[in-house]
Parts: sequence; C-alpha cells; structure tokens
Amino acid sequence: MHRCDRRAFIRGLAVTPAALLSIAPARAAAPKARVVVVGGGYGGATAAKYLRLLDPGIEVTLIERETLYTSCPLSNEVISGERDIRTLQVGYKGLQKRGVKVLHDEVSAIDPAKKTVATAAGKTYAYDALILSPGVDFDYGAVEGMSREISDSRLPHAWKAGPQTLLLKRQLEAMPDGGVFVIAVPKGPFRCPPGPYERAAQVAMHCKQHGKHKAKVLILDANDSFSKKPLFEQAWKSLYGYGEGGMIEWVSGANDGKVERVDPASLTCYTGFGEHRGDVVNVIPPHHAGKVARDLGLATFKNLWCEVRPENMESTSQKDIYVIGDACVGGELATNNAFPKSAHMAISQAKAAVAALVARFNGLPAPEPVYTNTCYSVVGHDWGFSVVHLYRVDNGQWVYVKRGSGISPVTLGSKPVPRLYRRLEAQYADGWLRNVLADAFA
Repeated sequence: MHRCDRRAFIRGLAVTPAALLSIAPARAAAPKARVVVVGGGYGGATAAKYLRLLDPGIEVTLIERETLYTSCPLSNEVISGERDIRTLQVGYKGLQKRGVKVLHDEVSAIDPAKKTVATAAGKTYAYDALILSPGVDFDYGAVEGMSREISDSRLPHAWKAGPQTLLLKRQLEAMPDGGVFVIAVPKGPFRCPPGPYERAAQVAMHCKQHGKHKAKVLILDANDSFSKKPLFEQAWKSLYGYGEGGMIEWVSGANDGKVERVDPASLTCYTGFGEHRGDVVNVIPPHHAGKVARDLGLATFKNLWCEVRPENMESTSQKDIYVIGDACVGGELATNNAFPKSAHMAISQAKAAVAALVARFNGLPAPEPVYTNTCYSVVGHDWGFSVVHLYRVDNGQWVYVKRGSGISPVTLGSKPVPRLYRRLEAQYADGWLRNVLADAFA
C-alpha cells in the first residue's frame, strides 16, 4: 500500500481487527518510536501485537510478570469441570515472533517526567508512549475477615483465573449433597459483570450432574440487579430451579444481600441483618485499578479507576500514558457503569490506542474509533446467550450505538426461543474464546 493510500485509510479508520490488518507499512531501519506496554493480558497483548502489525518501525516492549496467561472468560467452566484450564492458557511466543520484546519482570517504578519504566530486575526502559493494562487489584479490607491469604487458602474469589480457580473447583467437588455454595458479589463496577451469575449456573450444573440434587447455590449480592438478569433467571428456572424450592437463590442488596463480614473458620457470611453458612464460600471482594496505575496517581475516579480520553484511551491526568482494560473508566459512563469491564472491551480499547499512536508517530490524522464488546455466558451444556455493545465517540464522550448492539432474546414474540438458539450460542462462546486468544496472542 502506498503512503498516500495508507494516509487516507487511517484517516477514516474504524478500529476493528479487519481494518487494522489492512495496514502494512514498510519496515524502518531504526525505531521511529518506543512504546512500552505494561501488563500482558488481553489488552496489553493486543496492544503489543497490533503496534507491530500496523508499524514494524515502532519498537515495542511488553513487561509481564507471568510466563503463561490464563483467560478469565469461560474459567467458570473449569470450576464446574466442563473445561480443562489448559484450554484457557497461552504463552507469549506468538508476540515474540511478531517482533515484540517480551520481558517477564515486574514494574517497580514509572517516571512520567523522564518517560522511563524501571523493573524489579534493575532494568530501565525509555518510552515515547506508555500503554498500561494493569488489570485489577482486590480490596480485601472491604469485607471484614478477608485477606489475600484467606482468599488463597480458604475463601477463594477465583476472579483472576489460575490457582484459585482450581482451588474452588476442588472445594466444589468435595461439597456433599445438601451442601450450600455461597457466592458473595461486590457492589459494581467489577470485572466481568455477568460472571457471578454464570458461575452460579455452572455450579448448579456440576451438582445436578454429580447427583447432588439437594445442593443449594446462594447468591448474596450487594447489587439490586445484574447483567442479563431476565436471561439468567429464565435459564435458572428451566435448568435448575430458581427461588423458593429451587437449587439457585438470589438475594439482592435491597434484601440484605451485601456481605459485610466473613468467618473463615465456620464458613459463615454476615450481612447487615443475617448470617449464612456455606460448605463452600466464594467471596469476590470489591476491586479497583491495578497497583501500578494507582501508584502513578492515574486512578482519579473515586481513587478507584483511571479516567481516559475516549478518542484514544490516553489518561486524562498524564500525557503519553494510555490506560486500557478493566482499570479504566470514562465520561458519564464512569458513573452509571455502562462501559463494561470485559476481555473483548480491553481488546477494542487496545486497538483504539494503537491506531491513535500509529497515526501520531506517522504524522497522520487521528482516527475515529468504534469500540465493541461481546460477552457470552454459558449456563448449561447446551444453553448460552450473549450481549453485543457498540460505542462511538461524540464531543469527547462515549455514546452507545443502538444499531448493531443487542442481547439474546428472552422470547420470540409470545413464543419461547428455540433451544437450538441457546445451543448454538453455547458453541459460539467456545469459538469466541479461541478467536480472541488468537487475536491477542498469536
């Protein structure tokens, strides 16, 4: 593609995988710019990969502590025994083949004035632009009795896929018939809004499969509603029984569902006016932007989340630093939790930031991004559903685009949705997982 053609293309770029892959600049002999990416999850990996795809003349360094990434999406299926955790895991060789310098290290300090990143190994990296994809950290102190050690050993949250996912799986397998599996949901916003309710279904499915028909799944929720609620409730009723006499029970925040204290020894959760003992207790603590972003003073929204500019994901408080993924919020969407914290959104944000940086480093007009989110929930062997969100930017604000957005129907007119639809969406979820892992890491 000639330079003039590429200039015209980027000017009208909508940030989608197909659009980004259409750009093929010539390799430069020396780096035209240096970009450091911190955090190697969906957002960070995508940013590193697509910087190299759009412009191999940009030097890209990815700093990530772990050598193996484990996907949070669909990790509830590991807990239920429906999926092997290895199907969620991927390394960083694909990025290295793209020319990304992958460093398995931990960031110890960032100096925005000098534009440098220091690591625990004693190395320092200069940057022209810094992309932070720090994920979330957990506020264990928000629930009395909780701590990181308790979560790792007794009351796992499993809200970061890995060892705690497998611990919760073992606890579920050991739970007797008639046992109670408690899920304590924090006040939003939190990572993967539909996740706790999908987890309830996966736990119920495991119990039904393994003859634990008297088991109970109790959701103690600090919120008064939740993502895809009509779809979840329909599936719970049909597959497991919901409410009084059913396997799954949901208690809202308005009905004393918020867990304020736990006793790890007795596996008891205490709300404002009640107590609930479980055989397995899954406490998901409130969370906030990852430590590296908070230490840098980027978490300006309620000291919890990083505010960014919708047109390019740049921090509103620090020039040349771009925050993507679960750590960020923006505009009015910060207050009403409309902007989802999901893997797909992290990928979309990464591509928006990358497109803006490539245009900047090549002296081209800034592109106009379109943000996309797709989220699947699998609640049974052959029962899935999804939601799709589209956003554009108008006058410095994210604007929800109704046309093209949508959610799986609860009914088709006055008739039930054919089970084939639910079965296909469960299959699409697996295809979606394989595609996003390849898009980010291959």
